Amino acid sequence: MKGVHFLAAFGLLVLAFTLASAFDPSPLQDFCVAINDTKTGVFVNGKFCKDPKLATAEDFFFRGLNKPGNTANQLGSKVTQVNVLQILGLNTLGISLARIDFAPYGLNPPHIHPRGTEILTVLEGTLYVGFVTSDNRLITKVLYPGDVFVFPIGLIHFQFNVGNTNAVALAGLSSQNPGVITIAKAVFGSNPAINPDVLVKAFQLDLNIVKQLQSKLWMDNN
Repeated sequence: MKGVHFLAAFGLLVLAFTLASAFDPSPLQDFCVAINDTKTGVFVNGKFCKDPKLATAEDFFFRGLNKPGNTANQLGSKVTQVNVLQILGLNTLGISLARIDFAPYGLNPPHIHPRGTEILTVLEGTLYVGFVTSDNRLITKVLYPGDVFVFPIGLIHFQFNVGNTNAVALAGLSSQNPGVITIAKAVFGSNPAINPDVLVKAFQLDLNIVKQLQSKLWMDNN
């Protein structure tokens, strides 16, 4: 009998831990439109909420995802994000969207989303995509229009236009604000800079090369 009670208690503990560790927990109301006015809102999941009675259609709306992003940059790509910063009504709903435009041979460089899994579909062009697992295994695929690929939460991943024409993709993410950390920019372009000796040891590079990399202007495409 004690064994049964132990298993039941263990099951409840696992369930509680699962719920407690959720990245964007399920809301306990229909919606929580984010506002910046701390005097008239209630703080929920990182944002203050508007009184639901005052919510309008504009709180759940974004226009312009049909417009191509400007890819005239070093990377040849542009990510147009639609998250809680663009649609305030996304607050607590655990979902967001992005459009990614690529010039010929443009790259969305290796990066991670610390708070969201990404599911991507190609609308135009041909993309070479991939991610690296926690045991250092590279998983890649060449995608064509209509293909769908998933990048698990927190893993380094990338998308590269391998065609000589423009490419377009749409990505859904499992967080209202998944975040993005671009690996090269984070390592070599942090502010303040990482001690070069750390990077020399970590990457087995000459000190002058590390300093040269740190002196570059590391842009992002968001």
